[in-house]
Amino acid sequence: MDGLADTLSRPGLRPTVGLVLTGGGARSAYQVGVLLALAEMLPRARNPFQVIVGTSAGAVAASVLAAEAHHWRRAVAGLERVWANFHSSQVFHVDASHMLRAGAHWVLALISGGMVLSPPKSVLDNSPLRELLAVHVDCSGIRRSIERGHLRAFALCATSYSNGYSVAFFDGIDSIRDWARVQRIGVRTALTLDHLMASAAIPLLFPPIRIGDEYYGDGAMRQIHPLSPAIHLGADRLLIVGVRARRAAGVQVSRLPAIMPTPGEIFGYMLDTLFTDQIYGDLEQLERFNELVHAAPQVARGGRPIETLMLAPSVDPRELAARHAGEIPRGLRALLRVIAGRDASGHQLSSYLTFEAGYTRSLIELGYRDAMEARSALMAFMSGEKLPQVMTAAGVAQAT
Repeated sequence: MDGLADTLSRPGLRPTVGLVLTGGGARSAYQVGVLLALAEMLPRARNPFQVIVGTSAGAVAASVLAAEAHHWRRAVAGLERVWANFHSSQVFHVDASHMLRAGAHWVLALISGGMVLSPPKSVLDNSPLRELLAVHVDCSGIRRSIERGHLRAFALCATSYSNGYSVAFFDGIDSIRDWARVQRIGVRTALTLDHLMASAAIPLLFPPIRIGDEYYGDGAMRQIHPLSPAIHLGADRLLIVGVRARRAAGVQVSRLPAIMPTPGEIFGYMLDTLFTDQIYGDLEQLERFNELVHAAPQVARGGRPIETLMLAPSVDPRELAARHAGEIPRGLRALLRVIAGRDASGHQLSSYLTFEAGYTRSLIELGYRDAMEARSALMAFMSGEKLPQVMTAAGVAQAT
């Protein structure tokens, strides 16, 4: 796997643990629960993650952790307060007036062929999210964390609409250099709120963000190797926190007669694929590379194995979303009803868009519980010890 051969090993030293937070919309509340458990397991430790990488909604928590790396438990507590009291109106406008205006805009643009009004930039207006992040994320703190030695490197991943490249915007210690691979690059930069908004700009739902002379969107779109940025930044071990149930591929298998999927079901499946499939593919590739390093180090050209541990929900988030369907604001509920019609896929789309406290709290509790059940594996992984052979949490997958 690229990035391994050109990163020097550190014999005799504790490994550099990297944290990779995937995208997942409202499902990312699960990641906060995992972080809460880790903060409880390591009450006296300094920031345990010298490398932090975030994509899409995972970039939000990643940015907070990086900016407050000097007091990471306080940062986790702050994340929990926000996510446990979330409302969709803090992410995008969901009131009836905004929804009606947006719908009328789309209809008029379609009927007039764009002559009267050009098509809207996106389905939803996520300006409330920018306002929320401006209050809770101090991007300048990321550079301070690096300068003071609390953090080795940090990256936000986005996708360029100009050339289709997956771009890891990063800041880190001076020895880390930019990198370029096929359709993906790493660019050192002073990270800003625009980079964070770009990473979380889900295609069609949220508008693209202009940075310099290019427009960028959600980092998961072209992220073929989502683990690569953390390895380039110097991580020896990667803790990955995903948001899809380990055994769920996104669409339930049914023996009932086939029914034409609704646009909402298709879009929900698209988001599921967008945020998760690449992670599992990259884990498989990394496992094969590790086997090559152990079996034929001369062929691997000095590469070193990268140990990984992935934690994913033991309960399907779609089930939790179904239990909290009544909390969805009326305007958003109407939109979901129009594009979904029914939800035979198990609330696939709503599980990504229900930014409501009841649902996010249930995800936080699930993440906390899963992490606590995997305590022995997590403690061994964080300390650089060999992982136990048996891991009890259903959502834990080892790929080494």
